[in-house]
Amino acid sequence: MNKDSKPYKWQSREQSLGYMVNWAARLFAREMDEALRPFGLMSGQLPVIFALADGKPQPQRELVRLAAVEQSTMAKTLARMERDGLIQRTPDPNDRRSALISLSSSAANRLPDISAAVAAINARSHMHLTVENGELLLNLLRQVINNLTNNE
Repeated sequence: MNKDSKPYKWQSREQSLGYMVNWAARLFAREMDEALRPFGLMSGQLPVIFALADGKPQPQRELVRLAAVEQSTMAKTLARMERDGLIQRTPDPNDRRSALISLSSSAANRLPDISAAVAAINARSHMHLTVENGELLLNLLRQVINNLTNNE
């Protein structure tokens, strides 16, 4: 270390954006898993549920893009969801090598309850924030995500 350099000051976890976002994400996942258990779902399956909730079947590659996960992660998630009767696959009429994925009728019928469970946890996470601060937090997190994804 030269005479002009300063020693690295270790940040506490409360001062680390990465740590705090990760901590919040783990807490959300735990709460979501608990709330979704009665529906046979896990928090990691929510991106697929959200992507298919409009009733429009999607190819797996589009679900990978929408969920921002690796192909192998999506393949395992979809296999588990198919095994549990949450999704169904039909041949893609425009691409014989691909299948279109949609929610099963039983999963689609549970969407209002799933949505209510997710909304309740989101509301709980915001309960001590003003509407303005809640919107600010979401906007700031969007910017953090943009910063990190635009550097790839």
